[in-house]
This record gives sequence, structure tokens and C-alpha cells, in this order.
Amino acid sequence: MSENFPSDLKLSGADLRIGIVAARFNADYVAALIENVTRTLKENGTPEPTLVRTPGSNELPFAAHTLAASKNFDALITLGLVMAGSTNHNHVIGDSTAIALHQISIQNQIPIINGIVVVESNEQALARCQGPLNRGREFALAALEMTHFNKKWKTPNQK
Repeated sequence: MSENFPSDLKLSGADLRIGIVAARFNADYVAALIENVTRTLKENGTPEPTLVRTPGSNELPFAAHTLAASKNFDALITLGLVMAGSTNHNHVIGDSTAIALHQISIQNQIPIINGIVVVESNEQALARCQGPLNRGREFALAALEMTHFNKKWKTPNQK
């Protein structure tokens, strides 16, 4: 992931229905992501998001699909952390969940932010989840921006 940050837009989250789907695996890192996402949403006036938990990151697409299909949300943010081990499992989960989340987002016409952080080390995880890179903030701001985009360009027959 880049260490460059997109410029901040001032977007109101008032009246937006945001869902967070978060893995329970790698609990401390994911808890920090949840905290950073919810803080950023609150700073932008978003009502309290709905939080749903899954066992791990691999289960996030199924839960996101279920929530997206409910039509009860303006955007979803999926949060998880997958760390490298002695196999390439982290790449398999990172790649397959990214593809699935994109498909679900397009099929359901709802922004789904892929907040699954794939890292090689604890140091990378700390920097991205609890430290200066603050990916949680980025994920929340992306959800706000894409929700505004979707509301602007969605046609009446795309309810």
C-alpha cells in the first residue's frame, strides 16, 4: 500500500447508513481499524454504523453480500487483517476477497470498501492499523466519498 494519502474532501455523513463488517481474527489490529473507521465517520457526522462480525477475513464477502442484498445500507466497509505466514495463504485470501467484494459491490450497486489489510509483518500491521498510516481513516473517507458519488449518479430505476 502506498504511503501517499488522497486529499481529504469535506463530505457530510449525515443521514447515511453505513455498515461495517469486521473479522474477529487478528482481533487487536481489527479493533484498531474499527475504532479509526468509526471515529472518522463520527467526525463527519455519520450516524453510528452497524457492526457485524465474521470469524475471519475469508468470510467477509459472504457477510457483505448478505448486508448489501438487504438494501439497508448506503455503503459497507469490510475490515480484516491477513498476515504472511509460512505459506502464501495471505495472498490467496487477499486476492480472492478483493475480487469477491468488487463483484458484490457492482452486482448490488453499493459501495463496498475493501478494508482487508494484507501485511508481511507485525510492524506493517501496527503502522497501518494503529500507527501513522491509519488505513481505517482512509477506508471511512472512501466510503463517504463513494456513497456521495453513488447517490449523485444512481438513476431512479437503480433502487
